[in-house]
Amino acid sequence: MQAATMRLNQNTLLLGKKVVLVPYTSEHVPSRYHEWMKSEELQRLTASEPLTLEQEYAMQRSWREDADKCTFIVLDAEKWQTQSGATEESCMVGDVNLFLTDLEDPTVGEIEVMIAEPSCRGKGLGTEAVLAMLSYGLTKFEAKIGQGNEPSIRMFQKLHFEQVATSSVFQEVTLRLTVSESEHQWLLEQTSHVEEKPYRDGSAEPC
Repeated sequence: MQAATMRLNQNTLLLGKKVVLVPYTSEHVPSRYHEWMKSEELQRLTASEPLTLEQEYAMQRSWREDADKCTFIVLDAEKWQTQSGATEESCMVGDVNLFLTDLEDPTVGEIEVMIAEPSCRGKGLGTEAVLAMLSYGLTKFEAKIGQGNEPSIRMFQKLHFEQVATSSVFQEVTLRLTVSESEHQWLLEQTSHVEEKPYRDGSAEPC
């Protein structure tokens, strides 16, 4: 995926077994996202600073409009598909982000995932969300994770990421995945069930 095409997800919905990925829109900001990011635990786990609602809207516009970024809101697929009248807001559990980090090499991307709802952690939702992003066509991925976030480190290691660096200053580890031909085939097998569907801004409908 080249920088100019990172914004293709603006109109794309990805439907998996455990998660539904929808583009991050301004409608998601005041409902759950801003409330999530008030959590000191999430701020610590994601190395984030608390933002005002206005700053959160600005961040959303950046993720939506910048050509080098791609982000999805993660929905609970079971809840979204089985509960009558379920809205995206009621099904939101986190987000997953991919952004280009090397202007000289558009094949390298850094990936982040956050399952903000405590009741939804440890159930494979983050794993499926990351796998869907890994199939976006880059060949090198990095994940930077706080040293104390063992569940996230283990998840990325299960997805074939290898630890390549540790920063005592930032208290984080860097894990990396290079997508060889065999890794590419493995990713295709892991994501063969994921369906790509058109997304109508703010009005995705359960199937």
